[in-house]
Amino acid sequence: MRGTMDARSALDILDLTLLDRDASESDLDELCTLANLHRPASVCVFSEHVAYVAERLDNIAISAVAAGFPVGSEAPEEVVGSIRQAIAAGASEIDCVLEPREDASFPGQVEQAMLIAMREASAECVLKVIIETPLLDNRGMRACTRLVLAAGADFVKTCTGKRGECSDEAARILAFEVMRHGVTMGSRPGVKLSGGIGSLEDVNRLVEIVSSEDSSIQGPGRLRIGASSLLHELI
Repeated sequence: MRGTMDARSALDILDLTLLDRDASESDLDELCTLANLHRPASVCVFSEHVAYVAERLDNIAISAVAAGFPVGSEAPEEVVGSIRQAIAAGASEIDCVLEPREDASFPGQVEQAMLIAMREASAECVLKVIIETPLLDNRGMRACTRLVLAAGADFVKTCTGKRGECSDEAARILAFEVMRHGVTMGSRPGVKLSGGIGSLEDVNRLVEIVSSEDSSIQGPGRLRIGASSLLHELI
C-alpha cells in the first residue's frame, strides 16, 4: 500500500472508536449515524455498549473492547466471560489488552495462558490483542508479538492510547514480526495501529512504515487503524 492513501482508503481500514463508559445514548446514536454514513471497517466500543449499537448499525462490524481497558484483566476466567458476553450481544471482533508485567518472566506462561483463553473464548470472531507498546522495550515488543501470533490472534495491536501513543518504531517492529510469522507459519495475521493517530498524515506515515516491512499487510483483513478523532478530519 505504497503511496498516499486518500480519505476513502483510510476509512476502509478504520475502527471508528468510542471508548467512554459514560457515553450517553445520544453519543452512541451519533457514532452509529456517522458510521452508517461513512462506512468504516468497524465500530469499536466497550462490550456493555455492543447491544445498543448493534441495533443501530447498518451491516457494519462491531469490535468489542472486553476484559479491562486500558489495564487488562489478570484473570483468564474474567476474560472468557467478558468476551462471551460481548459476542452474545452482537460483537464479531474482539479487542483485548495483554497487560504487561514488571517481571523477568514476562512474557511467559502467564501471558500464554491468557492468550489461549482469549483465543478460545473469541472462537470464530476476529481477535485483536493489544500489547501496550509504549510500556515495552524493543525486546518486549518482539517477544509479546511473537507470543500473540503463536496463540492464533488475527491482529496484534500497538496500544490503547491511554498510556502512550503509537510510535513509528512500534509500527515497524509489529509489521516485521507479522511478516516473519507469516513466512514461518504460512498464515496471514494483521497489524492494528492505534494511539494518537489523528490525521491523514499520521495514517500515511504509519502505513508506509508497515508497507516497507511487508507490502502484503493491507486492506481491512490485515491492517486496521484505531482512532476516535480521525473520522472528523477524513470527512
